[in-house]
Amino acid sequence: AESKEFYFLELNPRLQVEHPVTEELTRVNLPATQLQVCMGIPLDRIPQIRRFYGKAADEDSSIDFLQDNYVYPDRHVIAARITAENPDDGFKPTSGRIDRIKFQSSVSCWGYFSVGANGSIHEYADSQFGHIFAHGGNREEARKALMLSLRNIDVVGDIRNPVEYLVELLGMGAFIDNTIDTSWLDGLIKAKSVELKYDDADVVFYAAVYRAMQTLKTRQQEVLAALGKGQLGPLDQLSTMNSFPVEIAFKGTKYNFQVRRGAADLLLFEIGGRTIKAKVREQPDGSIYVCVGKSVMTVFGTEEALGLRLRLEGVATIMLPALYDPSELRSEFNGKVVRYLQDDGAVVKEGDPYVELEAMKMIMPVKATASGKIAHTRGAGSIVSAGELLGSLELSDPSKVKKIVPFTGDFTLSAGTGDDESDDMMTQVQLALDGYVPQQEPAALVQQLFLTAPPYLYNELATAVLDRYLAVEEKYVEEVKRNVSPDQTYLALIAQNKESLDKVASIALARSQLATRNEIVLSTLRSVRAISNGANLADLVRRLGELPSEHGFGEVAL
Repeated sequence: AESKEFYFLELNPRLQVEHPVTEELTRVNLPATQLQVCMGIPLDRIPQIRRFYGKAADEDSSIDFLQDNYVYPDRHVIAARITAENPDDGFKPTSGRIDRIKFQSSVSCWGYFSVGANGSIHEYADSQFGHIFAHGGNREEARKALMLSLRNIDVVGDIRNPVEYLVELLGMGAFIDNTIDTSWLDGLIKAKSVELKYDDADVVFYAAVYRAMQTLKTRQQEVLAALGKGQLGPLDQLSTMNSFPVEIAFKGTKYNFQVRRGAADLLLFEIGGRTIKAKVREQPDGSIYVCVGKSVMTVFGTEEALGLRLRLEGVATIMLPALYDPSELRSEFNGKVVRYLQDDGAVVKEGDPYVELEAMKMIMPVKATASGKIAHTRGAGSIVSAGELLGSLELSDPSKVKKIVPFTGDFTLSAGTGDDESDDMMTQVQLALDGYVPQQEPAALVQQLFLTAPPYLYNELATAVLDRYLAVEEKYVEEVKRNVSPDQTYLALIAQNKESLDKVASIALARSQLATRNEIVLSTLRSVRAISNGANLADLVRRLGELPSEHGFGEVAL
């Protein structure tokens, strides 16, 4: 740099994948120019070449390429390669399916991808699958244009990519000031000095939301599949969808959440004596829209062999590793075993390479996660997947293995707990009648409903409560009168709702919480017994009185 002399690091005469950089700067289409030269057209007769040298395109004056000066470029171009590499693990290659790629070219940025939706990248392919080119009047404009485009890229699938890492690089002071050299990036990677910024508690919470949603989705699918076959057994498990545990391990700490379902789109997460309310909705693309208080986050998750890969839109992609036995040595990516670096039965130390894997034309070592005597489980040439067992260890000192400790203390989100966002009292009562977990004791809930409502609405509120209760229970009363079993009642409902079995599941969920529903009805009757009943309410009370004394209706009927 001091001598202002330039040297070629490499001379490669073929067209490079970065050729759009040259084309953006010169406005010369390089592949088209190559074809025209092959056709025998002199280089100085090609219109784009002539314009690049400041000559009229329709003239035939010659160009001395060794003496004539070209028109100096009036713009700056920066390119970014999009690869299937994991920036959190030394840019090791990843492979697998790609569900979706979202990218929109603009006036200042253009890009292309070699795979599309529902495509895939296998372990023997080159890791690059996309290229983005941004230009501007100067370097700073080009940098900002590239950052904006990278922030708007969305790649969903099994693979990892460095998009978020590139955004961090482009925002670093050394890059902005252009004080970097060819060793700059290697130094950053070695020192792991580029870290995505996120709050640990937020990562853990959104991971819990993702797993809770997956649990509910799986159980709901199992129930509907069983109902479609006329099988009623899973209906007995519907109540377990209202309250279940979720465990998340992150950075050496295990977090145990108890999840309660307050509505189809409301989950309550209890941890450390605190309750966090989250409104949730699954989007058509499989992402989860999460609202806590006034904070909104879009969450993407993928359960992989090595753990949960969580992407928080606009924040980061984070890997939450699965909890494995420390005596198990597993592959970190898809590839082929080249050779073991330690003999079978030899002692390997924690952090030492013990095997070499080949993936995407690269050979990479895999390091031992603990110290001990190794036993090989695969042979050279074996094809392995991420998370597959490569060897086992007879641990040298089991007491030195890092232990996962349970979380204690105050769990605080950057977004708060969402306590300021609550449904109105009538909505809460209706959700409890539908079989969801009430957000307070049923009797207290009803009491609050009537205390906060003006007296002239009492009749209307009571009518709505009793009508919602009877809409479910009267379906059973007719069957009880005919001495029909509950199973036969459900089979009849299935026959009536073959195209909408979720209605049957909703009825069964409500019926599974009959004790809570009864308490709400009794509290409602006590709240309105002193008022003058309207015709609708009187009719509903009469119908309650006609419920049979058995099958859980006794106290309500009385």
